[in-house]
Amino acid sequence: MTEGWLYKILPAARWADAAREGRVPEAEVDVRDGFLHLSDATQVRETARRHFAGQRGLVLVTLDPARFAQGTLRWEPSRGGALFPHVHGAVPLAAVVRVDPLEPDGDDFAFPAHAGA
Repeated sequence: MTEGWLYKILPAARWADAAREGRVPEAEVDVRDGFLHLSDATQVRETARRHFAGQRGLVLVTLDPARFAQGTLRWEPSRGGALFPHVHGAVPLAAVVRVDPLEPDGDDFAFPAHAGA
C-alpha cells in the first residue's frame, strides 16, 4: 500500500449530492459491496480505464485518509490480488482535498498532475 492521498471517481451528478448528504457519496458499486471503493495514486488511472472507459461528466475526488474516522480504512485484496483502499463507513467532506473534472482524453483520461503517474 502507498502513503498519500486516495482517490474516488464519481459521476459529477452524484458528487453534487455530497453537500446534502454531508459526506462523500457512494457509487452504485459501493452500495452493492457495502464499502467505498478508492484507489491510490498508482491505481487510479487503471481504475478509470477499467470501470469508467468512455464515460463523460466524471469528477476525481482527492481525499486525505488522515481525516477518515479511525479504523474505517482497510487495504483489502481486489484486482489481481492487489491491495486496494476500501472505507467501511462514511467519508466526511472534511477529508476532501480537492475535486477535479475527469474527462476522456483519447483512450485514457486527462488526469490532474497531482494524481500520480
